[in-house]
Amino acid sequence: MSTAGLTITSREPVSLDDVLISDSNRKQLLQLIRENRHLSELRKYNLQVSNKILLHGSSGCGKTYTAKAIATALKKKLIIVSLSTLVNSRIGETAKNLNAIFDKAKWDKAVLFLDEFDHIGVARDFDEKDVGEMRRLVNTLIQLIDYLPEEVIMVAATNHLDFIDSALLRRFQLRLEYTMPDQKSLDVYYDQLLSAFPQRFRNMIRKYEISYAEAKDEVQTAVKRSIIEELEQREAEGI
Repeated sequence: MSTAGLTITSREPVSLDDVLISDSNRKQLLQLIRENRHLSELRKYNLQVSNKILLHGSSGCGKTYTAKAIATALKKKLIIVSLSTLVNSRIGETAKNLNAIFDKAKWDKAVLFLDEFDHIGVARDFDEKDVGEMRRLVNTLIQLIDYLPEEVIMVAATNHLDFIDSALLRRFQLRLEYTMPDQKSLDVYYDQLLSAFPQRFRNMIRKYEISYAEAKDEVQTAVKRSIIEELEQREAEGI
């Protein structure tokens, strides 16, 4: 079955050094990358390599960029799937699509990023008459995860950890929490983003208690406003 329209293949190079995450998360991700770089050697000692990781927490705090950084570090293709768009009203069709996506990931020895992973967990409780079918879908996903070869890295992301089926949670060797950045971390990020622009465009009111993604939007909006205001001023003065 073709996976066209079900997946996005990303080739955007992202360094883990550029992903704004906690020191603890960075340490564990670096260990995962190192293990997978030396997969063949570790196999000789019958050591299991971590290749299933769950990223959970606030939206816009780097989960997608983490998956991109893992793929970049290991020189693997990144396959992005949103489970919210994958789940079909016909559960059997969704199971077929999941099988096709996992087959593609295995063929490419890729990093498979399953975004909105909680959607299957949430969907099980939507309608009593669908509970049986949704359980079968979850069982299908569990089997696909259990038979995932070590050459494939599965990264799942969710903003709602509590909604995910406990049997699915047990499949992950790593669970990393992503939290909203504090003021100091946001200032570092603001400085980093603004450094790409001339000094005269860097004045802006900084917002806090927001995600990195929201901060990036704030910077881009402020810089665009400054550029346009300068252009309009020049036009008004006939320069």
